[in-house]
Formats: sequence, structure tokens, C-alpha cells
Amino acid sequence: MKTLSIIIPVYNEFKTIRLLLDKIESVTLPQNITKEIIIVDDCSTDDTLVIINDYISSHQEVSIQLFKHEKNKGKGAALHTGIKNASGEFTIIQDADLEYNPEEYSILLQPVLDGFADVVYGSRFMGGNAHRVLFFWHTIGNKFLTFLSNMFSNLNLTDMETCYKLFNTKMLQSLQLKEKRFGFEPEVTIKISRIKKIRMYEVGISYYGRTYEEGKKINWKDGVHAIYCILKYGLFRL
Repeated sequence: MKTLSIIIPVYNEFKTIRLLLDKIESVTLPQNITKEIIIVDDCSTDDTLVIINDYISSHQEVSIQLFKHEKNKGKGAALHTGIKNASGEFTIIQDADLEYNPEEYSILLQPVLDGFADVVYGSRFMGGNAHRVLFFWHTIGNKFLTFLSNMFSNLNLTDMETCYKLFNTKMLQSLQLKEKRFGFEPEVTIKISRIKKIRMYEVGISYYGRTYEEGKKINWKDGVHAIYCILKYGLFRL
């Protein structure tokens, strides 16, 4: 029986983390694939940890591992911790903010289970699923970063910055990843594209974006750093 490792980097998400865990727990995966939930708390300062610990105590039948950073290191660093501890055959990244729907794990798993893919990205810019209408310049920025990343990786992705990335776990763990914040997305994309005979697919997903007032954290500075990371890892094999 195969397992999907679900890595959840968390920082001050007390409003959404319980509902997210309920959603993940209720998902039935194809071919009786089991779920391994790996939560990495990046030194939250609100009640996030209290809620997570309470959930674990009251749902002992659910496979949940909790790791805690003693200081805030960034989303990428939290993902590094999760990746290192993943034991499933497949690994997917799940943000804690409810912008992405866990019911769509099966959509990302299907090209892998059909024997076509090693890596599957969920694109917010393809397919006919629901998308919240938000932030024109944010969308333009995402598309520009994807275009720039494609130039160096020689891929034709439509959404490099998507949260929903599903990997063959051993391939993901073979990468030497360094970016500790939002530079994770371009770094992992460029480095995974360099694995010999890697098979990458995209599938359309829905997107329930939130506003900055609702807790969205990424900003223009992260976009500038993403450009730096694309150039850094695209021009040099670091």
C-alpha cells in the first residue's frame, strides 16, 4: 500500500488549520493510498500550536507528525524539515490557508498512478475549476516569474509559483535545497527539471485566494527575491 506525505508549513494560521486538517482527513485517495500528514510549525506566535496539539490528541487515528522550529526560519526552511521526514512514495505541499482544496489531491496523483509522471504541478491558470478573482498585478507577477523560470528550466509550465506540487519523494529528497523562504518555488522547479529523464505534468486546479486582510503573506519583495533565485539557480548549478 502506497502513502502520500502531505507537508504543511504553518505560521500563525490558527483561524484555518483545524478546518484544513478536517478537510485532509476526510479525503479518500485512489487505489487505497494512505495519508501521512507532516506539520512544520515555523515558530507561530498565536494559538496555532494549541489547536494542532488539540487536534492530534482528539484524532489519534490520523497519522500526523508535528515538528517545531524554535525560531521563525521561513516557508522554505519549514518545507526542508518536512521533506527530510517524509516517508511516503509521493509528497505534496499543502499551505495551511485554505487557498487550495485537498479534495483535488486525486487530480494531481492520477498522472503518477497512470505511469506517466514523476512530478505534477497544479496550475491555477488552466482548466475550468473555480478561481477567486483577485489582484491583477499579483497574477501578472506570477506569470512573469513562470515565464522567466521556463526560460532557464526549458519547461512550459503555466504556474511555477503554485503551492500544489506533487513529487516522487525519493527524487525530491535527492535535491540539495537551500532557499529558506519563498525562493523555494523557483529553486525546486529548476533543480527538479535537471533530473535526467524527469517526467513533469500539469493539471488544472481550483484556487480560493485570500486577501492580505485575510492573512495572505507573500508580497512584492518575495517576487523580487524569486527573480534573483531564478537567475541564481538558472545560470549556475548551485
